Amino acid sequence: MKTHTRNFKLLVITFLYSVTIYAQDNNPKQIVLDAINLMNGITSKSTATMSVVRPKWTRSISMRSWSLGNDYNMILITSPAKDKGQTFLKRENEMWNWIPTISRIVRIPPSMMGQSWMGSDFTNNDLVKRNSLVNDYEHTLAEGETIEGYKTYKITLTPKKDAAVIWGRIILYIAKKEHFILKGEYYDESGTLVNLETQTNIKHFTDRDLPSKLTIVPVKEKGKKTVLEFEQIEFNVSIKKDFFSQQNMKSLR
Repeated sequence: MKTHTRNFKLLVITFLYSVTIYAQDNNPKQIVLDAINLMNGITSKSTATMSVVRPKWTRSISMRSWSLGNDYNMILITSPAKDKGQTFLKRENEMWNWIPTISRIVRIPPSMMGQSWMGSDFTNNDLVKRNSLVNDYEHTLAEGETIEGYKTYKITLTPKKDAAVIWGRIILYIAKKEHFILKGEYYDESGTLVNLETQTNIKHFTDRDLPSKLTIVPVKEKGKKTVLEFEQIEFNVSIKKDFFSQQNMKSLR
């Protein structure tokens, strides 16, 4: 009888442990957080080119960027010549723009967070509120589709009551094993799909695999898209919080 009791207790403990591990692996909020942390790292620096495509023209913008976790980010525009030297600083939920042609730092107010960044299909809000995907939404998990050979989780993000967000709903497809985002669907408050995001061209950067190409397509605006391609990303670089200062915005080269 004692042996049976011990075996039963062991079975219960094993079952509860398995359930706990399964719950952790299938916690949709944690999956989204893991994807964001994978993309940002503890610290990073990168070089990238953004192409803004419109029906009658295409514009390319080159940039360098630095990050510390999810709360600190600096972006330096290196070309074209008319924009060269512009710098964008994000500290937690605030954002500033250094404009060298007028020697002025401009704070970007909350009323402008939904506006286009550098004429692209990204918004200022996209640069500042990365943590918003974790903190401002409720998350629901479902089985996702297979994208370019990767099995995915389908996670639906629904805004919390009174959350200051611009999307009425977001659906993310995140690779189960690799943890990176492969596709995102962004809906307005009426449930209409506005932007479709795809992440492709998986490459190895420092110590992880990540998509190197991010494409945003406004689905109802024919001939428009924005493509962001990372040429280099270096993680675990030596960088401190004081790097992300307004004073440093003016001196970056």
